[in-house]
Amino acid sequence: MAPASKDVFTVHHRVTEADRARANGHRGGILWFTGLSGAGKSTLAIELEKALFGRGYRVYTLDGDNVRQGLSADLGFSPEDRTENIRRIGEVAALFAEAGMIVITAFISPYRADRERIRARHPGYFSEIFINAPLEVCEARDKKGLYRRARAGEVKEFTGVSAPYEAPLAPEVEVRTDLSGVEACLAQLLQYVDRTLRLPAAEGAGLRGPQQAGG
Repeated sequence: MAPASKDVFTVHHRVTEADRARANGHRGGILWFTGLSGAGKSTLAIELEKALFGRGYRVYTLDGDNVRQGLSADLGFSPEDRTENIRRIGEVAALFAEAGMIVITAFISPYRADRERIRARHPGYFSEIFINAPLEVCEARDKKGLYRRARAGEVKEFTGVSAPYEAPLAPEVEVRTDLSGVEACLAQLLQYVDRTLRLPAAEGAGLRGPQQAGG
């Protein structure tokens, strides 16, 4: 999306991304969690944030419910509003990544085109993480009763029931929360971050080793 005004210009920072990465010990990145309601996105995002922070990573989680209380408080759940919600989150997440942080986003983000649009705008940062569990498993976990209410017609445009979910075709990581527990899923995610975003020890000064995660 191009700026509405032609009087908008890019301001270039004098602190480079390489400078930030060396100071932090890791590159900035967007870990884009997507999956059905109840698949485990928020649970794993919060646990991953805690684990990465304990290892010295600069990290923050953007969660769907939290964002809709502020940044997207004016949006509903129509297809158009969902697309705008994801667009806003993608731009905010990119700002975090440009600042050298790892941002974890936990949103259903049901439309493949919306996710691919973020990847296309920020290809150096974006990793699609498919938090995958079958619909029946997600419904069985539903403590809020949202699926029950959706099937009763009380909640409109509910993903998986009255609105579609388009699963990723080639995610960087697929986490099967119906087959593995939280600890195993977390280990899979940590391995991916260490492999793709952590700098070699000779390049980065900001990270503690995993053996120091608690201290």
